[in-house]
Amino acid sequence: MSQIIRIGEPKDIAILAENNIAMAMETENKILNKDTITQGVSSIINDRVKGIYWVMEIDDNLVGQLMITYEWSDWRNGTMWWIQSVFVPEGYRRQGVYSSLYENLVNLADSDHDCCGIRLYVEKNNTRAAETYSKLGMVNAGYEIMEYSKN
Repeated sequence: MSQIIRIGEPKDIAILAENNIAMAMETENKILNKDTITQGVSSIINDRVKGIYWVMEIDDNLVGQLMITYEWSDWRNGTMWWIQSVFVPEGYRRQGVYSSLYENLVNLADSDHDCCGIRLYVEKNNTRAAETYSKLGMVNAGYEIMEYSKN
């Protein structure tokens, strides 16, 4: 069995978009517009200044994903990495896929002198995901997310 973690590529755009659609429906009961999400995934795949998708493949099948975006922290004089768009298809869950993606990310963060930490937000009712993040050593940062949305 061949297993690799790599940066997302243009060939992954369609499946990453489909996974994001599935994740939004599963975790928040939200319907994402396929054209909009496909354009959004394409935008970040083609412009790493915006962020990076990390994917895991097993035997050439994409079995997990997470996206990193960046936030400058003046308090820490460094860049906070934000995990977003996490998805592991049902048949690959509880097999260490996300843990491997996260461990890869932590190793990269630890070697990047500009990175001051890793954060993510989790939907309040997604207790299964929160449990996973907690087991990996993440802690509640004590913030609530507030938003103004034009859409």
